[in-house]
Amino acid sequence: MNIAKDGRKPDTTREAEPEGEAGGSSTVGFKNPAGLSRWTAGFLYAEMFISVLAVGAGFLEFQFLRDVGTGAYATDEALIAAASANDTRQIVIALVQFAIITTSAVLVLMWIHRAAFNVRQLGATGLRFKPGWCVGWYFIPIANLWKPYQAMKEIWRATADPSNWQGERRSALLPWWWLFWLLYTFAGQAAMRLSLRAEEVNELLVANVVMQVSDLLSVPVCLVFLAIMRRVLTLQTAHADRIRPVRGELAR
Repeated sequence: MNIAKDGRKPDTTREAEPEGEAGGSSTVGFKNPAGLSRWTAGFLYAEMFISVLAVGAGFLEFQFLRDVGTGAYATDEALIAAASANDTRQIVIALVQFAIITTSAVLVLMWIHRAAFNVRQLGATGLRFKPGWCVGWYFIPIANLWKPYQAMKEIWRATADPSNWQGERRSALLPWWWLFWLLYTFAGQAAMRLSLRAEEVNELLVANVVMQVSDLLSVPVCLVFLAIMRRVLTLQTAHADRIRPVRGELAR
């Protein structure tokens, strides 16, 4: 048992604060986001590709619906054949698109969680949004209109300067990303509701156009998020590489 010079026993009841949470920089728990970023980027590119294909398929469906409305099909057999081809095309595109977008969304949320976790390992303190809530706010109605944006803004600022993140400004990319995301989400929801309520050809045409707009908006959403992701990845890995040698020297 160690005895202090003044004859008193040392206080062993207080728990040591983790350096990353107490204001110091520690990369002990830092998780390199490079691999996750590559997978996320790959599926974001795949999402853009399938979205462009969906726009093309939507345009073909628009032409089919317009022809139905103008009575361009001379026989019922021709109409049935065209309708069958259109339905098959739309179902295949929809299934592939759903699989890719779902996987892409999961990877994006995993990446956001990782980025929020890492800024704490790099020394950022006083953060409002825990990693779990940076993801969780996307699933809370009404609050998901602004809370995820605030969380991403905090991640960006804490990544830019973990030791003094409150003084950092958010990137101009962030409001563009969130604007495109909201427009994409609202357009998709509107297209779904219009499709479910549509009974006439003209109503189906309107739903088709809105869905094409939604698919098209997916492209800028992905592009801007890719730019954000690359910047955060570069900064976080640079901070981690700079901290490790310093802590290695201190540990000797």
